[in-house]
Amino acid sequence: MNKYSAYIIAGPTASGKSDFAHRLAMRVHGAIINCDSVQIYRGIENISASPFANRAITDEIDGVPYRLFSILTLDKQISVADYIKMARENYDDVIAHGYIPIFVGGTGYYINGLINGISEIPEISVENRMRARELVARDINAARAIVPNCRAGDPQRIARAIEVFLETGRHLSEWQKMPRVGAITPTPFRILINPPIEELRARIVARIPEMISGGAIAEAEYIIKNDFDPRRAIGAEQLCAYLRGNLSHDAAIENWITKTNQYAKRQRTWFKTQFFADLAINHIPNESDLDFVI
Repeated sequence: MNKYSAYIIAGPTASGKSDFAHRLAMRVHGAIINCDSVQIYRGIENISASPFANRAITDEIDGVPYRLFSILTLDKQISVADYIKMARENYDDVIAHGYIPIFVGGTGYYINGLINGISEIPEISVENRMRARELVARDINAARAIVPNCRAGDPQRIARAIEVFLETGRHLSEWQKMPRVGAITPTPFRILINPPIEELRARIVARIPEMISGGAIAEAEYIIKNDFDPRRAIGAEQLCAYLRGNLSHDAAIENWITKTNQYAKRQRTWFKTQFFADLAINHIPNESDLDFVI
């Protein structure tokens, strides 16, 4: 009998969490629910290191149900509230079908929402959502001045803070102080996979050529053809710059590696200060770790 009713498997990029989650699901009759803000988009499966890279996008892999992967086109926006709503619906559904929910990903604000809930911010109108994104696209520094309390560096999160202010007249930080709703209860068993930084860097360097040979260039061409924002994913921006003649191939790869390492560092900092794991695996996980968890 499995010991836990649900899991959250978190960790920085390239840590091996997706493979570990899949193997756990095979052992405990689990269903995988995506908790990555990039893998939720369709058309960049190689660039995002999605489980569906180089495979047909279906609702299962090896008989394991997969939810919330490749469900949105790159022109769509999604808030944390949107994600939590979908995650809760899928959590309830997989339980109703007799599966153990296994959330997996490295997006801190999604994980925090699952564990702690979110503030009940009113629905944002299409007009204010579009206006916020236009402001950020036009001049991100001027946009930040509208929400001086927002410390985020990610354009999508800055736009979120602006749209909330435009809609409600109150800053996002004010809403975040209010009682939270939507948390998964009981709290899933939290597993942090956090190998040494040197090992992560080596894995990041090794997997980028695999992404390129697997179809990342074609994905970048798809982004350009459809005039999507390449900043949605690390790697997309660099490959699009290469295809447009703004970066050499080698410079694009080098910048991709640098940006991914920087992202992994930010993730590790967040997990260290904000994610309180029930189990920390400080290496690339193996079968012994699976046996221990089960």
